[in-house]
Amino acid sequence: MTTRNDAALALVIVAAGSSTRFGGKKKEYLPMGDGTVLSEAARAFLDCVALDILAVAYPTSGDAEKCRAALLSDPSVKKSVRGNGTKLIFAEGGKTRQDSVLNALEKIGGIWKNESKKIVLIHDGARPFVSRSIIEETVRAAAEFGAAVPGIEPTDTQKEIDGAGFIKKHLVRSNLRAVQTPQGFSFPEILEAHRKAREIGKNFTDDTEIWDLFSDSGRRVKVVPGDAENRKITYRSDFSAENPKNPVKNSMEDSAENQKGCGNAIRTGLGYDKHLLVTGRKLVLGGVSIPSERGEAGHSDGDALLHAITDAILGASALGDIGSYFPPEEPKWKDADSKTLLARCWSDVRKKGWKIGNLDCVVALEKPKFLPHRQEVRESIAKILGCETEKIFVKAKTGEGTGEIGEGRAVEAWCVCLLER
Repeated sequence: MTTRNDAALALVIVAAGSSTRFGGKKKEYLPMGDGTVLSEAARAFLDCVALDILAVAYPTSGDAEKCRAALLSDPSVKKSVRGNGTKLIFAEGGKTRQDSVLNALEKIGGIWKNESKKIVLIHDGARPFVSRSIIEETVRAAAEFGAAVPGIEPTDTQKEIDGAGFIKKHLVRSNLRAVQTPQGFSFPEILEAHRKAREIGKNFTDDTEIWDLFSDSGRRVKVVPGDAENRKITYRSDFSAENPKNPVKNSMEDSAENQKGCGNAIRTGLGYDKHLLVTGRKLVLGGVSIPSERGEAGHSDGDALLHAITDAILGASALGDIGSYFPPEEPKWKDADSKTLLARCWSDVRKKGWKIGNLDCVVALEKPKFLPHRQEVRESIAKILGCETEKIFVKAKTGEGTGEIGEGRAVEAWCVCLLER
């Protein structure tokens, strides 16, 4: 049963991402319940509140009809849309989530003209487990305060770190919240705020930050209670067939669920990287600075060995690759310390229950000689991953005077990793 609202209410569902960290398969279109992940997310709202408008942002590489089919695959969604007189629209996504949200808001703005009270909810299409209480509380708080977001207190103590991976600030956990969606806003104000955010050319991943920076109202965002069950499907392992709220019988071969009853789960991953050597750069391998006349050219510090290790670990765990985690076109990763990048990825992998079985690496470098530094490099890698040095080995090769390696113009690195849980 839906609840009527004093204010006109619109919902934006953002389903325009590429699902890279999920492995490239469009997660919002996967089967769930009586329909898909996308229809399940929409149904949670349609069963709870009366929506005047439902806008769905779909990928630029896809099409509106595929998105429509996924949304209306659940007959109850189709029935609710028709029964409530909800206006259904589809907006082509942009290069970023921010662009996709603005495209959807602009479409809504073309329909809404005269309503005095207008609230819009912005929700992730891959977050199908949202509860009725979260939706109702977000709507209520948005109507009262102008902006609202559900949030949960982190279970782990949080620290702010610097670019080198050292603790910069000790944060008070009780004052922190991990925010979720839906995020609710006064419609005219969030639309104008998004327009202003677009003008400065900076990418924001969260709509509440756009509200705080660009809304002229001076009203602050109210945080309402969230729920740990209101999780977003990001990786394949988030798609659990055991969860009673997710009746999907996942057929993905690499799901941990398929390995139960077969002893410990093991995965292998392969990583590779290559960088040209240029003057004016440090030569860094495995987090160790090696004396050299030339170093790696790269967007980050160019540590080819750590990059190969990062890709091997992400590949084995099916969580993505280094490019999806740290896009080279983003300025914030310029000259980034690869130790920090690997540590961040390894943290995500560990949260999925994986531990290092072993790493077997190869470095191809003509000069300087790598072997004198091998033990230091092994210890450096082990420290980053929090494992025994005996689980890490690095072999050294040369190009025998041929090609870019043999001529001393490049360095290559390979890594094969074994993960266990």
